[in-house]
Amino acid sequence: MHFDQLLEPCRNGGDTQIPTSWGQGRATFGGLVAAMLYEKIAAAAGTDASLRSLTFSFVAPVASGAVTLSADVLRAGRSVTQVEGRLMQDGKPALAALAAFGSARQSGIRVDCDRAPVFKAPEDCPALPSIPGVVPEFTRHFDYRIARGQLPFSGSSDPQLGGWVRFTDSEDAAVSVPQLLALIDAWPPALLPMLGKPAPASSLTWTLELTEPLPTHGGGDWWQYLAEVEQAADGYGVISARLWDADGKLVAFSRQTVTVFD
Repeated sequence: MHFDQLLEPCRNGGDTQIPTSWGQGRATFGGLVAAMLYEKIAAAAGTDASLRSLTFSFVAPVASGAVTLSADVLRAGRSVTQVEGRLMQDGKPALAALAAFGSARQSGIRVDCDRAPVFKAPEDCPALPSIPGVVPEFTRHFDYRIARGQLPFSGSSDPQLGGWVRFTDSEDAAVSVPQLLALIDAWPPALLPMLGKPAPASSLTWTLELTEPLPTHGGGDWWQYLAEVEQAADGYGVISARLWDADGKLVAFSRQTVTVFD
């Protein structure tokens, strides 16, 4: 099922279904379940203010099948609205989120964002290979081109991983926040190329900040992504990442704590 079609029931209803085609090992692709919960949160916020920050805590693996979504407005002020959301499965919390929406205000402070890194063109970069049992099922919904770093499980010492990414099947309309969540989470954790053999890894926490205005490019356009492992020890790693649109404009900041079971 198309990504956007999966999100339609999330806006108004409390229950929805997750198909098996978006699997990631024993769990569902985190970008999808995050997007589903965001749709519920945005509907509850009921504001025209822009999304400024979004934090997720992956409490338990979300399997395919039925899930229940809920969202509560914690406070709606003159310029900022904060909303808490939860995704439940089998009566237990599996994903929790806190979103902050903020209206633009006049300010004398302005710091411009970095431009995109210089990558080779997508057609000149190798694609992420499709290896059953190693590469997750959900990756078939995306097209990847590796421009920085090495393949997962290659035993690399390079802390960076990135390149180009796009949906393989996407509408021509301007990208939505849920699509951005999926695009920036589609890449393997930058820890995985450091491993010499396959091992499971999953997000524990994930925080994103978006820049305004959102781009007018579609999810089927190429987007640039670059992640870097900032610290790793004891089976956990901290990864920072950024996403740029086709014009080189910075769109999103990402920071994840990832667990790896090597």
